[in-house]
Amino acid sequence: MPEIKIEIGGRSFEVACQEGEEHYLHSAAAMLDAEATALTNQIGRLPEPRMLLMAGLMLADRTAGLEDKLKLRDARISELEGEIARLSRMPTPEPERVEVPVVPEALTDTLAELAARAESVAGALEERANKKTLKT
Repeated sequence: MPEIKIEIGGRSFEVACQEGEEHYLHSAAAMLDAEATALTNQIGRLPEPRMLLMAGLMLADRTAGLEDKLKLRDARISELEGEIARLSRMPTPEPERVEVPVVPEALTDTLAELAARAESVAGALEERANKKTLKT
């Protein structure tokens, strides 16, 4: 069993852990040290048992808050999974038929002919207007 030296609140401790769990111990010690350091910065030097107790309580409070959030998220996930399951059981809707109107070719030809006539009339009117302007 490896012996690990950790520091919490400016004090050193020798702690044993299972083989391969050294990383987790260092991580947990760092969290406890951050709380202990915050305490000593706010209150000053505390007796070791009191410092460890207060730091542990602060971490426990944070953990309890995270557990509450996790429960809410788990409930929301379950709710959404239920909705997904309900929607996936629904039959697939029938495809909608969309009809796009088609302009008949005869109408297109007629409109083109009318446009050509309108241009011709407009041209003739312009010619007459120009002739009258030149005469006067």
